[in-house]
Amino acid sequence: MSLIKEELQTSKKNLTQRRIVTNDIDLDDLKNGEIIVQIENFAFTSNNVTYGVAGEMMGYWQFFPTMNDPENIWGCIPMWGFAEIKYSNNKELEVGERLFGYFPASNILTLKPIKISQKTFIDGEEHRKELPPVYNNYIRLNNEDNYNKNNDNIRALLFPLHITSFCLCDYLQNENYLGAEQVIIVSASSKTAIGLAQGLQSEEKKPEIIGLTSKRNSEFVKSLNSYDQIYSYDDLGDININNSSVMVDMAGNREILGKLHSSLGNHMLKCITVGMTHWDNETTADDAMGQLMNRDRTEFFFAPDHIQKRISDWGTDGYNKKTTSFMDARAEQSKNWMNIKEVSGLNNFLDTYDEVIQGDINPNEGIIVNI
Repeated sequence: MSLIKEELQTSKKNLTQRRIVTNDIDLDDLKNGEIIVQIENFAFTSNNVTYGVAGEMMGYWQFFPTMNDPENIWGCIPMWGFAEIKYSNNKELEVGERLFGYFPASNILTLKPIKISQKTFIDGEEHRKELPPVYNNYIRLNNEDNYNKNNDNIRALLFPLHITSFCLCDYLQNENYLGAEQVIIVSASSKTAIGLAQGLQSEEKKPEIIGLTSKRNSEFVKSLNSYDQIYSYDDLGDININNSSVMVDMAGNREILGKLHSSLGNHMLKCITVGMTHWDNETTADDAMGQLMNRDRTEFFFAPDHIQKRISDWGTDGYNKKTTSFMDARAEQSKNWMNIKEVSGLNNFLDTYDEVIQGDINPNEGIIVNI
């Protein structure tokens, strides 16, 4: 018996080039200990664009090897979503069990669960062995405390983004904001930026929180009441450049970063690059990390490294308690501004994919793709 596997592949060198590939998967090839899951749905955000831009540098292309790609020029952008076990050759996992975790834009995926506990397991496929553990972890929803299926869409959309927001908040607070008088957040309308701003605003002793965004998104960002000051990219000259500043960049726009680095000069204490959503065919991850800027004061923030550090510092239970509290608060706030757009099937997803890759993103919209 065989299954038809369908997956969306993206050119590793140009994210605007994409294709849908199908192939037959023989169930007789399912090895001992492996399972096949049917992917139910996944979220698609600007975070996934960053996965694609940083695919080579950060190893994102390694998670899900592509089918029908002998020259290895295509990649599968990872997505966060939900799946159900359809076939199991593992004594500890039963057909019908639902999972939350990291998946390709596909209809099925083969996993090799190891380190199986009541609530989680790790995918032990050889090609994922050296990749960050947080991305290889799958949640067994049937055994999760207080699981509510009604929150699936919000979870898929905000979990990966707000984990990064939490890590950024924790880093900045732990470092006493590096002594900055203001934190300048570039691409203030992005969901990660919103989570960061809201998290920082909940703290009593904080610098001024400055949001930078496009003119078309300015009114939306103002409506959030999460920033102390908001400026459009056309009004960068209005920013107080005499205040010591930490920049948190969610976009990777070289022109905007260049102007800010130049105008702030020595008042820029650090530029933390998180996302790379403002890209073009000539942009590389190195560009977004500050190759053309003040590189000595620019660093790429990789949330999985911070997560592992905090699990080591606080223990798993302590880490989970802190992140759950942060994420619950942000999810509750998101109900006031986020509209969920659902798309059915990979073929219907193509147009939406193209829009997001080109930067045509409605900031108050969350995209869920149902397979």
